[in-house]
Amino acid sequence: MANIIEISEFSDPRLDLFARLTEGQLRRRQESEQGIFIAESPKVIERALNGGYTPVALLMEQKHIDGDAAGILARCPEVPVYTAGRQVLEALTGFALTRGVLCAMERRPLPSVEDLLKNARRVAVLEGVVDPTNVGAVFRSAAALNMDAVLVTPTCCDPLYRRAVRVSMGTVFQVPWTRIGDDHSQWPHPGLERLRALGFKTAAMALSDNSVSVDHPGLLAEEKLAIVLGTEGDGLAADTIANCDYTVKIPMSHEVDSLNVAAASAVAFWQLGRRKA
Repeated sequence: MANIIEISEFSDPRLDLFARLTEGQLRRRQESEQGIFIAESPKVIERALNGGYTPVALLMEQKHIDGDAAGILARCPEVPVYTAGRQVLEALTGFALTRGVLCAMERRPLPSVEDLLKNARRVAVLEGVVDPTNVGAVFRSAAALNMDAVLVTPTCCDPLYRRAVRVSMGTVFQVPWTRIGDDHSQWPHPGLERLRALGFKTAAMALSDNSVSVDHPGLLAEEKLAIVLGTEGDGLAADTIANCDYTVKIPMSHEVDSLNVAAASAVAFWQLGRRKA
């Protein structure tokens, strides 16, 4: 039996997790040593549960109790389920966009790079990508297009930010990921050296005079390849490009000079994520 708790006022402090805490405050919540994140919509919550994440509390419109969220409630009988009518819930910023169901969940300790990549052959590395929409979109492409794992540098947006999770459609819970370094001093060095020690060749996605095309046969032939994508606007740091094994470009037409990092990731993953026969 689900633990249903009806809320009558938006100011109820039990809604703080969903309505009033910043991303930083959620990460420091004492319910979990690792902090809390918010998953939105039944499909995303189901993927988080399937990925082994632990729910802390749910918030939903009343109609979803016996509707879209019924399966979730059956899996989480002990978790408090806060519910209210539409008028109360519409006071939550963005709530109307979430299909009416939110779940606060515990973060988990991240694995080491070495443990994560033990059996990986194709890896995406996100250097300083700060827009959660782009991070979520890259994860969705990584899941669909054969990436075995994603690494994010210390200056990259947190993949469990609320919007990143939503845009990814929950694929952040399906694609293994971790951070490569705890602070900015650990990327690109010794981060690139850690990848090489694990047998990876590195491919910097960047436009330069000495770039090879993304369909270069040598890239597909690499046994292990890490595809390094840079931040919005400036792209990869010069030091990163200089120290990667390849510099790789996506050929453009109509005088277009570059693609958004999310679009570029999809092209690169499609071409380079294919397995050798």
